[in-house]
Amino acid sequence: MRIWIILFLIFPMAICQAQSFKLSGTVQNDRQPIPGATVSIQNLNRSTITDEKGFFSFSNLSPAEYRIQISSIGFFTVVQRAVITNSNLHIQVSLSIDSKNLDSVTIQLLAKMHSGFTRLRDVEGTSIYAGKKTEVVVLNDVIGNKSTNNPRQVYSKVAGLNIWENDGAGIQLAIGGRGLSPNRVSNFNTRQNGYDISADALGYPESYYTPTTEAVERIEVVRGAASLQYGTQFGGMINFKMNSGPADDPIAVTARVTGGSWNFFNASVSAGGTTGKLNYYVFGQHKSGDGWRPNQEFNSNTAYVATNYQFNPRFSVSVQYTHMDYLEQQPGGLTDADFAEDPQQSVRARNWFKVNWNLGAVLFDYQINSNLHFNTRFFGLLADRQALGILTYINRADDGSDRNLYIDNYHNWGNESRLLYNYKLGDLGSTLLTGFRYYSGHTNRQQGYGNNSSTGTKGDFQFNSESIADSLRYSDYIFPENNEAFFAENIFRVTPKLSIIPGVRFENITTKAEGEYTNVVFDLSGNPINPEKVIDNKSNTRSFLLGGIGATYNITQPIQVYVNFSQNYKAINFNDLRTLNPNLKVDSNLQDEKGYSADIGIRKSTGIFNFDLSLFMIHYDNKIGSILTTDPSNFIIFNYRTNVAQSRNYGLETYLELDIWKLWKGTQTPTSVSLFSNFSLLSAKYVNSKDASIEGRRVEFVPDVVFKTGISFRRKKWGASYQFAYTGDQYSDATNASFTANAIDGLVPAYSVMDFSLQYQMNKWIGFYGSINNLSDARYFTRRADSYPGPGIVPSDARSYYLTIQVNL
Repeated sequence: MRIWIILFLIFPMAICQAQSFKLSGTVQNDRQPIPGATVSIQNLNRSTITDEKGFFSFSNLSPAEYRIQISSIGFFTVVQRAVITNSNLHIQVSLSIDSKNLDSVTIQLLAKMHSGFTRLRDVEGTSIYAGKKTEVVVLNDVIGNKSTNNPRQVYSKVAGLNIWENDGAGIQLAIGGRGLSPNRVSNFNTRQNGYDISADALGYPESYYTPTTEAVERIEVVRGAASLQYGTQFGGMINFKMNSGPADDPIAVTARVTGGSWNFFNASVSAGGTTGKLNYYVFGQHKSGDGWRPNQEFNSNTAYVATNYQFNPRFSVSVQYTHMDYLEQQPGGLTDADFAEDPQQSVRARNWFKVNWNLGAVLFDYQINSNLHFNTRFFGLLADRQALGILTYINRADDGSDRNLYIDNYHNWGNESRLLYNYKLGDLGSTLLTGFRYYSGHTNRQQGYGNNSSTGTKGDFQFNSESIADSLRYSDYIFPENNEAFFAENIFRVTPKLSIIPGVRFENITTKAEGEYTNVVFDLSGNPINPEKVIDNKSNTRSFLLGGIGATYNITQPIQVYVNFSQNYKAINFNDLRTLNPNLKVDSNLQDEKGYSADIGIRKSTGIFNFDLSLFMIHYDNKIGSILTTDPSNFIIFNYRTNVAQSRNYGLETYLELDIWKLWKGTQTPTSVSLFSNFSLLSAKYVNSKDASIEGRRVEFVPDVVFKTGISFRRKKWGASYQFAYTGDQYSDATNASFTANAIDGLVPAYSVMDFSLQYQMNKWIGFYGSINNLSDARYFTRRADSYPGPGIVPSDARSYYLTIQVNL
């Protein structure tokens, strides 16, 4: 209802539009046109590419003074003033070659690709990406199931990702790269429009909220070298850049309705546009379904509102708000025997999960002059997560006893400010980025037993106040956290082809745990013995400096070699300070993880043939992992979480894509038939361990092979895609146990999945989109859980069908 009220209020305002004019121009060098140059109206969220004649144009501009930035590889970037009064305006721009010694420049019109995949430029906004492995998923060009955020299709061309499939609706994202755990994207710094969206960026970096792909423009992935600018995580950074309103239309409305297997229903509506100096975008979505397995129903709602006001061509302010809530029943895990008998079954009917997420941000962007760009963003999170269910081993029947209840409340806020300075060093331009980040986290975590209603199947999320279990409301903590960071990176362009990019980051981290818990000993029947209240206060402050260096070398204009080395750091999180899970115990002397990551590769991301071939290494000190252990007092088997050893992760990552039809028929043909291949080889082992049981063992959650390939077809109104994905086998604990009776640890066998999607755009108003996921109806699983949504094997969905109708107004 709130979404419709917002839409009702904004629509009348959006219809009123000021008088508008057209700005056009040509970009040249020595009277020769420069095709493929990027032309942007600074801070107006508008950009375009020059055609083969060097021509560009913008329509629907109000009378004002604008600053136009023009850039192209091999040329100096130019910022030019353009004043529109009461008529259309045409300008001419001349770019000079970025070297006095460059003998010649070969310019050709590059074929436009609709592959849905590219990379970040060396400098974008107030960020430096030169010398880093970057991948960008362009959602508008992805032919796939966006209503369920299907990660196999959305991230099909991002190399080496291991995907956990927690649900078939795409409510939670779980991906990990290069041998890092996929659990709720916790090994990436996860952002939306450049600010944090996880529960707590350092103390609990799990993402219970995932932006729906129907509202996302593109997904930016930066690997481990992102540690210098975006936080210290080994995985790197993922940024979801949300849609904005069209710049040349006062109002545009898109409505989508999707129906699918097991009563899946998804409805979304978005509206956006530009009126005068205001750009706005509003999105709302409802999603529900029963799920493939019994006890798997879900109900989810998402809303996103963003406005950007351009006070003048150099200064803008954006205000953004995101809300997401969902309630889902979780069918629990299965044993190996249960999975072999019938993977669709459920032996848990009383497990529930509930999330309420509220994100807010205010972003200021100021182009001080043509060489100096300042950006600052304030962001905050008010959210809660509640989990209710039976966490005893899945090979034991649910006896109807009180359920475990975990309640988290997150109150976080922060600021990140960046200053980008372009300057000349000798004959070539260089770029300096400096920044500051402050983050304050506050989490209240309660763990105990939940209310048991007469039926025992409701998700009421209330602590039991009537039974003896109330005395075992045994954990109530506040986790305060503060983080200050300073960072700097610089692009030194040594020659027109060679750039060196050094960087540093200083971190100061303070984490605290303030609360109490009940020390409980259980007998062989699982009954509590002599519970004892314990007051527990901890504080840990550490400061450190991270360094890194990267380099790029442009062999030709589109082909680039890149290399980087960056230090990484990962602080222990709240689960490591205090967790109460019958399947898991944590070493009280657990230490932070440290190490470094490195890449070397060669890439090309324009034209009809694109590729990215790279080698990587991740070195971990104090790697935290799980060891299968038996309690000698009661012979109960559990996972012991500790600093298990050092680990070395090595890998080869390849991405290849070729438009075979354009190669055969030429770049001007309206038909596209594109083949892609994404192949990764990984080797991750524990070394220098004091525990002989894991020395030389494979690191958990690391498949040795991840392979995806597919073909996509586009012609005028039609589009289709087919994809095959293979993931090699992997283990769930450091000892590489192949089987356990409770199914928490063991082998995750190799599996392969196929997906097919088809779309038809009947006209500019109506489109149809269909998907068949898991085309071959494979029976497989991607993870063994030690807590929610298990414990035990979490089966993936069988074959499913989806149909979407989209209406544009």
